[in-house]
Amino acid sequence: MTDQKPMVVIGAGHNGLVAAAYLARAGRKVVVLESRADVGGAASTHEFFPEFRVSSVAHLTSLLDPFLYKDLRLARHGLVFSKTHLKTVALDTRREALVFDQAHIVAGELSEGDRLAFAPFMLRMQRFAQLLGRQHGRVPPRLHWDQWRDAWPAARFGFDVRRLGRDDMREFLRVVTMAIQDVLDEEFSSDQLKGALALDALLGTKLGSRSGNTVFSYLHRCSGQSRLGTALPQGGVGAITQALASAALEAGAEIRLNTTVSGLQVTAGAVTAVMLGSGEQIAVSAVLSSLDPKTTLLRLLGARHLDTELAQRVQHFRSVGTTAKLHIALSGLPQFTGVQFAHVGERLVICPSSLYADEAFNPAKYQRYSEQPMMELSLPTVYDSTLAPSGRHVLSAIVQYAPYDVVGGWTAARAPFEAVIMQVLERYAPGIGSLVLGTELLTPVDLEERFGMTGGHWHHGELSMDQALMMRPVHGIAQYQMPVKGLLLCGAGAHPGGGVMGTAGRNAARVALKGLL
Repeated sequence: MTDQKPMVVIGAGHNGLVAAAYLARAGRKVVVLESRADVGGAASTHEFFPEFRVSSVAHLTSLLDPFLYKDLRLARHGLVFSKTHLKTVALDTRREALVFDQAHIVAGELSEGDRLAFAPFMLRMQRFAQLLGRQHGRVPPRLHWDQWRDAWPAARFGFDVRRLGRDDMREFLRVVTMAIQDVLDEEFSSDQLKGALALDALLGTKLGSRSGNTVFSYLHRCSGQSRLGTALPQGGVGAITQALASAALEAGAEIRLNTTVSGLQVTAGAVTAVMLGSGEQIAVSAVLSSLDPKTTLLRLLGARHLDTELAQRVQHFRSVGTTAKLHIALSGLPQFTGVQFAHVGERLVICPSSLYADEAFNPAKYQRYSEQPMMELSLPTVYDSTLAPSGRHVLSAIVQYAPYDVVGGWTAARAPFEAVIMQVLERYAPGIGSLVLGTELLTPVDLEERFGMTGGHWHHGELSMDQALMMRPVHGIAQYQMPVKGLLLCGAGAHPGGGVMGTAGRNAARVALKGLL
């Protein structure tokens, strides 16, 4: 505790700010280094057209850690939600939209069998998701251990699985590595319902509905412990990181913007300094990086400080993004076919069937964008008037699939892909094109350049069983502490993974403090 060298956090995204807040609250001297002109990273709000603002990447939140929400007093730091418990609205050009929440069918046509199967299915999936959610706040177990105390985390996970009860335990072990389409086909006949549920398993991934591990990615998306459900922060997702920055500053952290980190200095197997792009060096007691694993370990640290096998594992960490974001400034509120006015501000999804989802994915296997993309849409201005002028609206669309390494490059592919997206939107909201004032398309390449995500992957790397829990990011460095003493990973590339959650930052801070006591 007498060491006056600061603990440096690289990156002022939500995980970095959470880590900084907890370190500063523990009495440490903390400096946050951010290359951009504002905090937030991918979890920020920006103006994309004059007087129109939008959440930059993620536009809704369902995973925000309720413990840190309360512990860091984010409400006192200005975080409010314009709408909570958003329903899912599955669009269809031929019939009424299907509207549902986590337990009920609210509107739409379903067979009696599907209606009866829906609530038990969702309840069972929620039980499985809660099992994963209980692991979020824990340091993942090691695959190998030398002391019995190191076996406890693995045993605790095993106990959690066993507590499901015999039948649910067997079902969890059966389905967790399966393809989401296989599980949905077992349960339901409605293409409209299966498409909407499949989309939840696939957003932000390089996976299709027939891909293995997509039940796991679905459970991760449902694993949030927040009582707010899927929620819309007032002022966009950037309101969350603004509140986190306020909490970190109040605790005593320093945040330096427009400050680029060029490398890390290692002396006798430990990180001793952070080197800045300006040529300045900051002597440190520890470094917590919220950047992705490849940037942290291969670019800032350097592969020469890793053993060959570990360097290869990091290099093979799958982090190629296939998700784009389209922002649209609208002169008025569009009308979606089959959607009641009361539901237009909810979470709208375009994925008419699980087969549609898989066909949308097929071109991405060959580095081509989807000609019939699936989307998650949000019209935040229905509930939040702060994002656009009076009477005007913002539409925010997450679009699958748009491969990072698209054939011919995104300079050539950008305009035709945006035209494809608008054609799809026009089918579901006739006349929307006449309302468009301006647009902004962010491809995975744009996400990499703007936010520093290697490969433009939203979660810093695929969320599948072989890159999760004790394998995230890779075997050997899954407990936040990197192989060089004093360097920790605190971003989405660490457990528990992507989503506006903050838990990785809190976990890494706890590990750092424990290591320095």
